[in-house]
Amino acid sequence: MSERSESKRRRRRLWALVGATGTGKTALSLDLAEALAAAGAPAEIVNADAMQLYRGMDVGTAKLPHSERRGIPHHVFDVLEVTEDAAVVRYQGDARTAIEQIHARGADAILVGGSGLYVSSVLYDFRFPPRDDAVRAALEAELEQHGAAVLFARLREQDPATAARIDPRNGRRIVRALEVLAQGHATHGAALPDQPVLWHSDTRIVGVHADRAELVPRLDARVQHMWQGGLLDEVERLRAAGLERGTTAPRAIGYAQALAQLRGEKTEAEAIAETQALTRRYARRQVSWFKRYPGIEWVAPRTGAAALVR
Repeated sequence: MSERSESKRRRRRLWALVGATGTGKTALSLDLAEALAAAGAPAEIVNADAMQLYRGMDVGTAKLPHSERRGIPHHVFDVLEVTEDAAVVRYQGDARTAIEQIHARGADAILVGGSGLYVSSVLYDFRFPPRDDAVRAALEAELEQHGAAVLFARLREQDPATAARIDPRNGRRIVRALEVLAQGHATHGAALPDQPVLWHSDTRIVGVHADRAELVPRLDARVQHMWQGGLLDEVERLRAAGLERGTTAPRAIGYAQALAQLRGEKTEAEAIAETQALTRRYARRQVSWFKRYPGIEWVAPRTGAAALVR
């Protein structure tokens, strides 16, 4: 292959930096973009964190401020109001369009985030069953009246494989699975297909992994920093924008607990402790999810980007 052909091929690569929250994916994505640019392949970053889709949800999602993005273009951030539903089907189209546009500009695309289903919807040939507004509304009414446990028991009876992969308290995900089943379709099991096919042929998936003993203190400290860094003030502003009317945003880890504190339902210590526990549990689920990716390359948090570009 000629040097010119190799350069053309490289500049159209799709990178994916994935892993648990708090492992340093954001910093590595910036370093990688700069290393690629130094090697003659400009790069742009595409978000794969479901909560960073929301405008105004910055402190609690550790969203990188514009001033710290080193001039690197970032895409699919701040595209939803907190009253809107974050739907993976919509996200898939938006992210893939952004990636195609980046490639058309002759640059690599770097997909960065830890929302497993969102990442998978972009990387693999993920096709989603149709929606039925009436069925979903009826299920949501049941969820409101009876709680997630009742619907989860039904899902476990109808589709044990999917139930085994869903958090029993994630009412929204349970409703979606039951909605699909009610239409006579098989769910995607909230997981990869048995033999996943890449959407973009030149894809490189890098997982950032930190040992549990190192990650847990970092996550606990990160939650403390969220409260010290103004999370309650941010949530107060978002309440005025309709946060509590939303279906997805107010359930986000940290935001739900901050709302409970503002309503007087939890003390600050209780809100922080619950957020820390849920964050640790979420990190475990993320690691389990990404371990199933075939061909993933695992690196340590402090791995230099230059080593990836070689």
